Amino acid sequence: MTGMTHVMVKGSNTPLDAPGIRAVLRWTPASGSPDVDASVLLLGSNGKVRSDADFVFYNEPRHPSGLARHLPKKRVSGSLTDTVEVDLAALGSDVDRVVIVASCDGGPFAQVQDLCVLLYDTTGPQHAPVITFEVRPDTGYETALNCGEIYRKDGGWKFRALGQGYDTGLVGVATEFGIAVDDVEGGDSDRTAVPATTAPPTVSPAAPPTAGPVSQQTAPYAQEPEPAPTSAYGYPLQAPSPGHVPAQPAYGYPQPVAATTAPPVHQQPQQGYPAYGYPQPVAAAAAANDGSFQLPPQGPQFQSGS
Repeated sequence: MTGMTHVMVKGSNTPLDAPGIRAVLRWTPASGSPDVDASVLLLGSNGKVRSDADFVFYNEPRHPSGLARHLPKKRVSGSLTDTVEVDLAALGSDVDRVVIVASCDGGPFAQVQDLCVLLYDTTGPQHAPVITFEVRPDTGYETALNCGEIYRKDGGWKFRALGQGYDTGLVGVATEFGIAVDDVEGGDSDRTAVPATTAPPTVSPAAPPTAGPVSQQTAPYAQEPEPAPTSAYGYPLQAPSPGHVPAQPAYGYPQPVAATTAPPVHQQPQQGYPAYGYPQPVAAAAAANDGSFQLPPQGPQFQSGS
C-alpha cells in the first residue's frame, strides 16, 4: 500500500501492510469549538485491555513497552493535529486489536469541523497517508469517537473504519474496554459508556403558564414601580384607607392650610364692642378724654332711681 492512499467510508475495511502506523487526527479549529485529543488502546482477544497501561493518551503518553505513544499537537496548514503511534510488528500475540479514539473537551463533535483520521506508514514516505477516513458523528452529541480499529486477520493486520460515538466522553470509552475510570482525569465511577448512535433525547417545550388571578399574572415586561411620595423630611406618605380618619400631622410634617372662613356670629365684632385684637373706635377714645361715662348704644339701658 506504500505510495497509494485508500479513502475509507464508515464500516469498510482494508488490509494494512505496515510494520508501524502513525494515526493522525486532523480538524479545522474555529472560535468556540472544542479541542480534540487522540488516544489509543491495546486490546486482548477478549476485547479488553490487559492492564490500565494499555491505554495511551495525553495523561499517559507512553506505553511501558515503548510500542505505543502519544505525540504533541501540531498546527499544519490551518489545521490542528493530534497523533498516536504504534509499532504493529513488535506487538506481542496477546494484543489482538488496536483502537484509535478521538475525544473532545468543551463541547460535542457537532462543533468540530472537518474531522478525519489519517494513517501513515512509519517506515515509508510521509508526504501522503496510506489511509484516510472522514469521521462524521451520527448525532452530533458525541464527545468521544471510536474512529477505527486495527485488528489481526490471517497473520496480518487490517483496518476497519468505524466512527462509533459515545456521549460519555473519554471515560465512557475507557470503561467499555476495561479501564479503571479513576485513572482517567475527570473520571466518574458512576458513568458508563452509552453509545451516542441512538436518537438524541427530545426536550419538551416549557408548559405555558396557567391562567390565574390578574393580580398574580406576570406582565410581559416588568414595570418599574413609581416611587412612593415622601414628605419634606423624607418620610413616605401613605394614602388613608377608606373609612379611616387621618391622624393630625405630627411635628415636622407640613401643616394643612386652614380654611379661610369667617368666624362664627358670636365672635363677630359688635358695634361698640370691638373684639380682641380689632382696632378700638375713635369715638370711644374721645369720650374717655372728656371725663364723662357713656354706655354703648347697644348696651343695656339703665334709669336712675328717684
